[in-house]
Amino acid sequence: MSENGTRFNVKAKVMPEIADALSRLLGDPPQPDSPVLLAGPTASGKSGLALELARRQGRAVVNADALQVYDMWRILTARPDAQDCAAAPHFLYGTVGAGAEWSVGHWLRAMRSILADHPNAVVVGGTGLYFRALTEGLAEIPPTPADVRAEADALVAGDGIAPLLGGLDPDTRARIDMQNPARVQRAWEVQRATGQGLAAWQDATPPPLLPLEHATAYLMLPTPEWSASRIASRFEQMIAQGALDEARAVLPHWAPRAPWAKAIGAPELIAHLQGHISLSEATNAATLATRQYAKRQRTWFRARMSGWERLL
Repeated sequence: MSENGTRFNVKAKVMPEIADALSRLLGDPPQPDSPVLLAGPTASGKSGLALELARRQGRAVVNADALQVYDMWRILTARPDAQDCAAAPHFLYGTVGAGAEWSVGHWLRAMRSILADHPNAVVVGGTGLYFRALTEGLAEIPPTPADVRAEADALVAGDGIAPLLGGLDPDTRARIDMQNPARVQRAWEVQRATGQGLAAWQDATPPPLLPLEHATAYLMLPTPEWSASRIASRFEQMIAQGALDEARAVLPHWAPRAPWAKAIGAPELIAHLQGHISLSEATNAATLATRQYAKRQRTWFRARMSGWERLL
């Protein structure tokens, strides 16, 4: 329980590192009337920290995670629960259905209205592209036509992302994560649909909604060893709490290439439900996938957010 009797989701009582981060944060607290940005890899404890800061300073909590926005994944994405949401206002959690379009552009437009109503919000998540769009601006690229998306899907289904990489201009190839199939396909679709490379669109980016100097930005980067231990125990807890039931509910309309299907652990649990692997194998595979994802996040954050204040 917190000092006023409200339960909160800071794992500080069982995670000394998070307790230390909370002490540092509250020892020199951010200005209560300006936004706070809190980024970090999965399972780093950032959501609990954001909630406690919001509770103490009267802030709203806004999601900056591309998968916690989907309504079918509460347990599997460690979305805030009802008690968390009662402790402080929460936005952009579980608000998008499987059939809805959602992108960083949709998120940024939603952020504009949220920040207008909650100018001191704490924005928390692990999707670096969201934070980059918020603080550096987002190119206003036209939507991808359905026939171009279908063409890209067909190329990937036949030969993987190699044909898409071959079709990108050098500037775009130099900027994107070429190990990320979704990013590669997005870049190819932009170039195919508009005749202009993604890099050129980015160079014409309008001013950002929230320049970094107008916010207080924190970064949590726990050690790989700490993360690995936390990830292993957390996925087991998710299974115990009903993550398999969440996967079972989406099984009838499972679409492995859909954005919502990218939730870490979802493909593995679906494979188990389809009879391809055991639950133990699914758990092990999902835990490994989560560790690999956290490693990619740490690499991205170190490269792109070196100026953010480290809390962990």
